[in-house]
Amino acid sequence: MKFLIAILLSAAVAGAEEPKRPLITGVSHIALFVHDVERSREFYKDFLGFEEPFSLNNPDGSLSLTFIKINDRQYIELFPEKEAGTDRLNHISIETDDAEAMRKYLGGHGVKVPDHVPKGRIGNSNFNVKDPEGHTVEIVQYEPDGWSMREKGKFMSNARVSKHAMHVGIIVTHLDAEMKFYHDLLGFQEFWRGAGGEGKVLSWINMRVPDGQDYIEFMLYKAPPDPVRRGSAHHVALEVSNIDEAKAMLEAKPARKDYTKPLEIRTGTNRKRQMNLFDPDGTRSELMEPKTVDGVPAPSSTAPPPQ
Repeated sequence: MKFLIAILLSAAVAGAEEPKRPLITGVSHIALFVHDVERSREFYKDFLGFEEPFSLNNPDGSLSLTFIKINDRQYIELFPEKEAGTDRLNHISIETDDAEAMRKYLGGHGVKVPDHVPKGRIGNSNFNVKDPEGHTVEIVQYEPDGWSMREKGKFMSNARVSKHAMHVGIIVTHLDAEMKFYHDLLGFQEFWRGAGGEGKVLSWINMRVPDGQDYIEFMLYKAPPDPVRRGSAHHVALEVSNIDEAKAMLEAKPARKDYTKPLEIRTGTNRKRQMNLFDPDGTRSELMEPKTVDGVPAPSSTAPPPQ
């Protein structure tokens, strides 16, 4: 009996010491490499209407990165490219309420993490990990004294086409491994699958953060497309309440004359009205209404993933 009690006590202590996953409340940002920063600024600021609250420079005075603000908790980060003709995706970022607890949790489950959580140059606690696909995933905790909270309520013009990033899209070729990372480990919940074309092969899986409404969209491929062709897959989806009004807003922008592509409203496989826009490097901003055309959810596809 004493031996059994000792085993149970030991198991209880081990369970109590196992790090628990803190909250994951949303998608913080997508970070992109851009070829011409000024042209990208014209697209995201002059055309889409977002503002630029702060930038960071390298020691030599050149631009390190700049922040395009969607709302107080979401950004598009622009980095000058390091090499032309490469993948535009730098990283994606998810927000947690406790970065240090997340570091311990991930490290305790075999994910390579830093020895401590540093504060970034804008004062937020953050660190990077790699998902099984090789994408860099930044874990960020907004600090009360960080620049994000310092500028709370500022740099959010009514001229911006959207006030919320619904999701970011990433290329996935190793579905089982990505599911283990995002679903089993991080707690993301799948809520919809879609198949494009003839519907015979699965194209998308939507994975919602466990403690919020934002999600990551898995863009499924058998093999990743060439780096210069990934801009439509690696994307950000911007919520708009009415796509017709969003189109009219964009058509009225002076910067519309410099955007040479048509503005086409379509209904996606998910039965939501949407419109695709492309920045100067071909990275897609998907404007999307939050509800389906008739309020009835689109059924999930049962098609198999790419083989």
